[in-house]
Amino acid sequence: MSELRERGYSGVTYDGVATRAATSKPVLYRRWPTRAEMVLAAVIASTTEVVATPSTGDLVQDLKALLRSMRDNFGPTDRSTMLGLLAESNQDAAETIRALIYRWGADLVEPVVTQARARGQLGTGMIPTSILALPFDLARHEFAIRGVLPDERIDTIVDVIVAPLMVANSRSVEAPVHEPT
Repeated sequence: MSELRERGYSGVTYDGVATRAATSKPVLYRRWPTRAEMVLAAVIASTTEVVATPSTGDLVQDLKALLRSMRDNFGPTDRSTMLGLLAESNQDAAETIRALIYRWGADLVEPVVTQARARGQLGTGMIPTSILALPFDLARHEFAIRGVLPDERIDTIVDVIVAPLMVANSRSVEAPVHEPT
């Protein structure tokens, strides 16, 4: 992350990261075949550390707190990194990046859902991964397009879109829908 903060996305190189990490470029290439994947892995690791699972006692408030935490830890460097990742990615890298981001968002929301189920705010029906990842997908869209995520937009994302979908799916008795990750 230091390399990214100091040099920006366009300045990150395998050489620079290898030097800082006291490793070699081949080691980095084996783990992350593209610079975009390497940078994204670093961003996800550093962001996950600071985005804690909220526990307000209410599903809606927990989801809003989670999005506010993401917003508060997202700076101008992160927006330019996101746009650089999108611009640089070929089809294969874009799919890998999509899968990483998708899983990461769902993993951050899952504990909030588990807490809400324990409180009886959600039923036991399966909530698809696409819905779990949705708050972060919509937030990323706001950052990419507008560069900001105001409280009013967080309220809309949670109150109008995400929470109703979670409640409806959790109370569904239909067979679960399996979807790719």
